[in-house]
Amino acid sequence: MNATTTTAETARRELAPSFEGDLIGPADARYDEARALYNAMFDKRPAVIARCTSAADVARAVGFAGAHEMPLAIRGGAHNGAGLASVDDGIVADLSPLRSVTVDPDARTVRVGGGCTWGEVDAATHEHRLAIPCGIISTTGVGGLTLGGGIGYLTRGCGLTIDNLLSAQVVLADGEQITASADDNAELFWALRGGGGNFGVVTEFTFRAHPVADVVGGPTFWPIEQTGEVMRAYREFLPELPRNASGFFCFHTVPPAPPFPEEIHMRKVCGIVWCIVGSDEQAEQAMAPMLEVGTPLMQGAQRLPMPALNSLFDGLYPAGDQWYWRADFVNELPDEAIARNAEWNERMPTWKSGSHLYPIDGAAHDIGDADTAWAYRDTRWAQVIVGVDPEPAGARALRDWTIGYWEAVHPYSAGGAYVNFMMDEGDARVRATYRGNYERLTRAKATYDPGNVFHINQNIRPG
Repeated sequence: MNATTTTAETARRELAPSFEGDLIGPADARYDEARALYNAMFDKRPAVIARCTSAADVARAVGFAGAHEMPLAIRGGAHNGAGLASVDDGIVADLSPLRSVTVDPDARTVRVGGGCTWGEVDAATHEHRLAIPCGIISTTGVGGLTLGGGIGYLTRGCGLTIDNLLSAQVVLADGEQITASADDNAELFWALRGGGGNFGVVTEFTFRAHPVADVVGGPTFWPIEQTGEVMRAYREFLPELPRNASGFFCFHTVPPAPPFPEEIHMRKVCGIVWCIVGSDEQAEQAMAPMLEVGTPLMQGAQRLPMPALNSLFDGLYPAGDQWYWRADFVNELPDEAIARNAEWNERMPTWKSGSHLYPIDGAAHDIGDADTAWAYRDTRWAQVIVGVDPEPAGARALRDWTIGYWEAVHPYSAGGAYVNFMMDEGDARVRATYRGNYERLTRAKATYDPGNVFHINQNIRPG
């Protein structure tokens, strides 16, 4: 293109009038708002943001990027920890206008647009007393969480999000629009379930929903000085829980605001965040053994709608904070690993920083390692370590603490990590995450994206 012509101008000229969405460039007043990412540690400046209103718009944006040999990023909810929902000097296909949610309560199926967030899905399914296994923050995009696997509150009872995916509408690198399911393009369907955004752009998902409405959920906190006692009890307790009950282990600083009691504001704590599908009596019975351990500072679990539980952390973690992430899969919690977790969380660099251990046993173990791209069906937890702060000046301290903590506990890990929790950590970490499924994924990549058009991600190269 002519050096005096901007990419946005070229896109408007070449794609009009067939492109029905918005094309936003650096000269547009909406540009800074449109390019902002959830993780403010990344400040990327794409050449054009194509807000797509249909699969056809997505195909046109993909084609434009290819025709001009420009890098292409796909944006759903923009939560990606590594900032991979955007790209400098390239094209961003923004799916945020694709926000339809259609619930079939009789069939218990839900069709979800590729730009939806989980809060939008939760609201629509809750009307019918249904839920799809989601994450733990409702502002997360459905697309990113699903394609990476999908760990969350309902994993133990209902499986990963991908275990409830029935089909996907996909735009391929050449612009072709196809369906992927167990019956159509089955190899692509296999790869999409955990392989990330490597194979195409999913413009619509169809999920199986579960009869979940109200749950007993929320945190129990203990003083961080009791971490050893509490975590040793938890490692024995969790595998014995019935599948309708789950609780992820957490390290936090108590936020200085309601509903937390003022006397524990800003105290460093360890805890369990519960999600129990069942009666109050069943919930009390499930939690009882842990409530007898140590001296809880707060028992905040209560009956609440599933959408309320999934949005519990939304206010604590709005868009615009600085984030640095590290993660691992974890099979065992030996005493030495517990000691390292306690040591590093006692010196969290900011009150928003912390660590979670998400259970991925129960129903997630009913599916074999090779049945989907997700390769860690035999593991027990996914750990994430996050340094978080609103202030850009603190970014270095967040990074140093997160990496130091991860290096201290990584020797006790199972190997790879949940792909949605990874920064840009290199090819070896991606390979470790997919273990024995990696070579099959490279073959799928060679079939569906031989030119590696979709490489702004945790990339799997064509084999």
